[in-house]
Amino acid sequence: MRSVNDLAVHVGMKAACQAFGLNRGFVYRDRARHHAIGPRRAPPARPRPPLSLSSLEQQVLLEVLDSERFADVAPPTVYATLLDEGRYHGSIRTMYRLLAARNQSGERRNQRVHPVYAKPELLAVRPREVWSWDITKLKGPGKWTCFHLYVILDIFSRYVVGWMLAQRESAELAEQFIAETLQKENIAPGTLTLHADRGTSMRSKPVAALLIDLEVAKTHSRPHVSDDNPYSEAQFKTLKYRPDFPERFGSIEDARAHCQRFFSWYNLEHRHSGIGLMTPAAVHEGTATAMRAQRAVTLDAAFAAHPLRFKGIAPKPPELPTAAWINPPKKETTPPSTTPTCSLIS
Repeated sequence: MRSVNDLAVHVGMKAACQAFGLNRGFVYRDRARHHAIGPRRAPPARPRPPLSLSSLEQQVLLEVLDSERFADVAPPTVYATLLDEGRYHGSIRTMYRLLAARNQSGERRNQRVHPVYAKPELLAVRPREVWSWDITKLKGPGKWTCFHLYVILDIFSRYVVGWMLAQRESAELAEQFIAETLQKENIAPGTLTLHADRGTSMRSKPVAALLIDLEVAKTHSRPHVSDDNPYSEAQFKTLKYRPDFPERFGSIEDARAHCQRFFSWYNLEHRHSGIGLMTPAAVHEGTATAMRAQRAVTLDAAFAAHPLRFKGIAPKPPELPTAAWINPPKKETTPPSTTPTCSLIS
């Protein structure tokens, strides 16, 4: 702006602004603002409020707040406790102000620190290696009535190895259910991991003691993380989104009959997209490889008869599963090379 003002002395403000391409109003406002500001002066020192605590009183109050008795106590509690004892050293706001001036205004209460829950990372490369289990509710005949469906699923084959429907959820029923399923599947000690969420039955002492006795490893999902138990959640969704799933069941016998039909269909007829469109029973019992070979023969015959329909590319049946993960570890990314590249010009 100084150049505009210097030129305006000789040719006038209008011509000077036209020469610099500026608006005259902007130049005038800038000039008035600089004249109004002037040199900055330090603000006057604020006098001490007449009602504030003296330095000695502040020191006494700080000693009370930092004492062993009140070190983990919030100022409102300190204030009330002192009043009950017939003592007054300052208001609650004064306590907070003194603590803030000394960077002590954080959380003073002695609270329990939540433990850090590790993310479960489970791998199954064959059946009967990792099972997932959970409990869901099926609505009963009346309002606020329900039945509890216990389901154990093999995450590699998606095969439901066991299910039970009961009137209630309890640790004793869960213990009996798991023990019978392990015996039915002939699980050898030290060969199985059983995964579940953090429900009361899943973390109960009877279930934990049973798994220790049978040498079955157990893992749990993190709190409020449904993705840590995806196979059971997906299986329950398949159950409840079937067209024949009713809004309510008339009795527990009706619910058991429905579950009997559903799990028979799920294990023996349902072609699961996650296991190469095989049935869970085929993968669980080891017949999926032969079935895939038969599918390949059928596709090869179709390709030989009409190769143009497949645009000259022989179709292949879906691949069989080789691994099933719960929370696979993140792949480490290789940092880009910083070595400069050069080209030879001939």
